Amino acid sequence: MLENLKLEGDIKLKSALRNTIFKDIELYLVVYFIHANDCNLFMKALKILLVSLILLNFTSCKDDKPVEESTPKESVISTYYFIRHGEKDRSNPDNRDPELNQDGLGRAIRWERVFSEIDLNTIYSTDYERTMMTAAPTAVSRELSIQNYDPATINVDDFKIIHEGENVLVVGHSNTTPDFVNKMLGEEKYPAMDDYDNSSLFIVRIIDDKATAIRLKMD
Repeated sequence: MLENLKLEGDIKLKSALRNTIFKDIELYLVVYFIHANDCNLFMKALKILLVSLILLNFTSCKDDKPVEESTPKESVISTYYFIRHGEKDRSNPDNRDPELNQDGLGRAIRWERVFSEIDLNTIYSTDYERTMMTAAPTAVSRELSIQNYDPATINVDDFKIIHEGENVLVVGHSNTTPDFVNKMLGEEKYPAMDDYDNSSLFIVRIIDDKATAIRLKMD
């Protein structure tokens, strides 16, 4: 708005200046013609006036073009949902890859209900039974395949670029989940989760390359 006011003021100023110049030249020509009484000189002076008029109008039109306002860039929003797997079967301490117990299966179904209102684009899970089983109900209901990832080798910067503007679910473990969130934030904000914490939901939102996070309990 200020630019438009300035432009309008410039136009009025140039118009007033042009009118003043023309009046001065006209007065000069009349006086000159009366005193000189020389028609040839008067015609030469009149030609100079016409040329001046053309040049001044050309310059005015060139400068009076409205200033184009730049269109604001639309913000890009990326949202990542990080959860730990559901409760696992602890009956065999030597089993390195246990499945979910009944509580864990129930939690996986509840997670599906939580994410049912979210337009997920991609679902990630580590390559373990308990994490894959946790992600399965949500993947089936959204007709998405589960993509495996290795928390130790995943490139966070590439991950952000690939999923810019998307909604992504990531299923991990008590140590890898907060660690992944911290890497997304670029700071050590969250410690490792308690071994019996299967209900925390970390939401990381990136808007124009600025990341923020919140932690919710979904019990």
